[in-house]
Amino acid sequence: MTVASWAALLATLSVAAGDDSAFSFAKSKVGELPPGWSAAQTGKGKGSVWKIVEASDAPGGKRALAQTAAGPGPLFNLCVAEKSKFKDLDLTVSFKAVSGKIDQGGGPVWRYQDANNYYIVRMNPLEDNFRVYKVVAGKRLQLGNADVQAEGGKWHTIRVLHKGNRIQCYLNGKMLLDVTDDAIVQPGQVGLWTKADAQTLFANLRVRDE
Repeated sequence: MTVASWAALLATLSVAAGDDSAFSFAKSKVGELPPGWSAAQTGKGKGSVWKIVEASDAPGGKRALAQTAAGPGPLFNLCVAEKSKFKDLDLTVSFKAVSGKIDQGGGPVWRYQDANNYYIVRMNPLEDNFRVYKVVAGKRLQLGNADVQAEGGKWHTIRVLHKGNRIQCYLNGKMLLDVTDDAIVQPGQVGLWTKADAQTLFANLRVRDE
């Protein structure tokens, strides 16, 4: 591995509570997962294929991390920053829904313990809604819903503030969800999520410890 490759790897892996961490995909190799990231899935079926793609309009650079598979309806596609560890956090990420007949869009995950236990907030352009969920023992339970319109094929920004048991979720700068939950209290990883055949681009992920 070259010195430049090691530097890129260390920059990606050095993520822990107390940091203001930016996950830039601009210098990651096209067609591969970024160093320090791994794909996972909740549920059975073939899917959850993630890789870096060219995206000239991506916020924060000209490349994005994309979910590219067309999985079955019950499948949740996950991609997680392996060395990240956050409990209370302020997280933002930009996403662009590219395609999907069963589902579209997606969003970030946090307090990720494993592929069956985590929090998720996502926007779905097909359903015109913005929702926050917990996934516990592989079962997704809705915590809040807002009816919104956010056109597919365009970049949008999701922000999550989670402190203690309070979760506040923003779409394009507007707070739409404010809920409380005590299901997952441990620190966990952060990552990205889509459902079924939702093919989505993600960019400019930033996380700050709260």
